[in-house]
Amino acid sequence: MSVEQHPQTAPALRASDRDRDEMLVRLHNAFAEGRLSEAELDERIDRALAARTHVELGAVAADLPGTGRAGAECSAPAGRFQVAYKNSVARAGRWRVPERFTTVVYKGTGLLDLRAAELEAQVTRVRVLAYKSCVEIIVPPGVRVETEGVGISAEVHGAPPAGAPVVHIRGYAYKGTIEAKDRICRA
Repeated sequence: MSVEQHPQTAPALRASDRDRDEMLVRLHNAFAEGRLSEAELDERIDRALAARTHVELGAVAADLPGTGRAGAECSAPAGRFQVAYKNSVARAGRWRVPERFTTVVYKGTGLLDLRAAELEAQVTRVRVLAYKSCVEIIVPPGVRVETEGVGISAEVHGAPPAGAPVVHIRGYAYKGTIEAKDRICRA
């Protein structure tokens, strides 16, 4: 009796925590674009967090734009993203704010403090997704704030001078809030 030989296949490459985090950003962006419903987002988040390999992780977003592999089209140059998943994230102090910056918070809190930051462009575009979360954006005095989206509010005191830098915030808050202001309220 002969034993049939099967060629050995290489094991699937294991996914890292970073790979899973990048997939979560990709899924939240797809939700913000209207490509996924809330139920689909929740189901896919669970699958992404449980994924052990790149194959399993890629299957989570195979029907979304991109290559379908983990991390595709969702990684950004350092300093352009902040993400929190059931946690808090904050960016404050002295730092250079790129022309485009994105904050994604899922069931947590986010802080983007621009008071000591250097804005690289005359118009800084901030995209915010707050899913069951609160994101607070603090701007320095003399900056004009423009907002668009759902669940976003702005409380900025005084009129900015002509030619003042602009912080344009485009946000979507689902069962949460996005607040832009020029001072911190102390209770």
